Amino acid sequence: MFTEKQLENYASIMVNYAVGNSKGIQPGETVLVIGNETSKPLYLKILQKIWEAGGNVIQEYYPTEAPRGNKSATFFDSISSENQLDFAPKNMQSGLVKDVDHLLLIIANDDPTQLKDIEAGLVKRLSNSGDYFMKQRRDAEMAGELTWTLCLYPTQAYADEAGMSLQDYFDEVANACYLNDADPVNSWIAFKEENSAVKDYLDKLAIDKLHIEGEDADLWIKIGEHRKWLGASGRNIPSFEVFVSPDWRGTEGWIKFNQPLYYGGKKISGIELAFEKGKVITISAKENEDTLVQMIRGNENADQVGEFSLTDSRHSKIGKFMANTLFDENAGGRFGNTHVAVGASYRDSYSGDASKMTEADWENLGFNKCASVHTDIVSTADRKVTAYLKNGNTEVIYLDGKFTFI
Repeated sequence: MFTEKQLENYASIMVNYAVGNSKGIQPGETVLVIGNETSKPLYLKILQKIWEAGGNVIQEYYPTEAPRGNKSATFFDSISSENQLDFAPKNMQSGLVKDVDHLLLIIANDDPTQLKDIEAGLVKRLSNSGDYFMKQRRDAEMAGELTWTLCLYPTQAYADEAGMSLQDYFDEVANACYLNDADPVNSWIAFKEENSAVKDYLDKLAIDKLHIEGEDADLWIKIGEHRKWLGASGRNIPSFEVFVSPDWRGTEGWIKFNQPLYYGGKKISGIELAFEKGKVITISAKENEDTLVQMIRGNENADQVGEFSLTDSRHSKIGKFMANTLFDENAGGRFGNTHVAVGASYRDSYSGDASKMTEADWENLGFNKCASVHTDIVSTADRKVTAYLKNGNTEVIYLDGKFTFI
């Protein structure tokens, strides 16, 4: 378990740093806090910190036996109509987006493979029932009216999947999130400065395209016009990655992923994707391939890239497999990690004024639009990344799990 001091630190990080895109909460702002029974110790501390800071709270707190969004195997045994899979309380969701300044989600899944026996098409349909809320949230975010952040509370299920004892899992989370530091908020602020230096260097390079090479990868990513690299925004705690939403149309080649993906209550492992003219042309997985195919083929534009990311092994404090994408997409270890997200782009990777952009503008720049999917797929294998610059020069920017310029 976390100590009382670690809980205090975790809550302080989330409220005084993470919300507001790493600016912290301001007096009078409202936070929608989402969590379940398992996360109760952290949930209560976060509420306390919000009130102490002069903020307001809207709570979404649910029992472990009835997971948020009804995403449980027992739900499928209870439905009497397939239309129940599509249900979304749109008026309530629209109102929530208007009433809150920040969303704060505590991930605490007591069974990350709870839908392993459910047909992949039904899982996709249930997943897509959240599309309306996602669109409302993204529109508000792009208008500067809403921020979001998320963190993880350890569960026995995560520990079991990762092959750790529960206390070891707690210790890994505490280490990764700076919960043992005397002033963890300042620790995150200091890391943000380091991360910003990396982003600034990559932006100044004026990269045309990247070549990702390894025994299990030969992939080309076109960065595109008017892009900037992102990272350490406070959206994810922890977050050590540096990433960009590229021009999806310039993705070519193939890549394998040595880390499993937990998606829609299923574990997908042994993933390999091949791209041609920006689109996924072949999909394979050693476990639950049907779910992966449904995700990519069954959602418009989910067969296009929305993000490319690199993590320097020296920056990340995560050295073990954690069986959760939030942590695994930020893994350090020997070779850091490379990951690709299929689905929606992050529009804040645009270097200009996003508020002046039309949908046609986004399309013309190759920002991928996908209502249902933004799914990170991770590899910790050794990779070499070469930048092909707009001036015709080349530079190896990532080797042996590290950025070469720092």
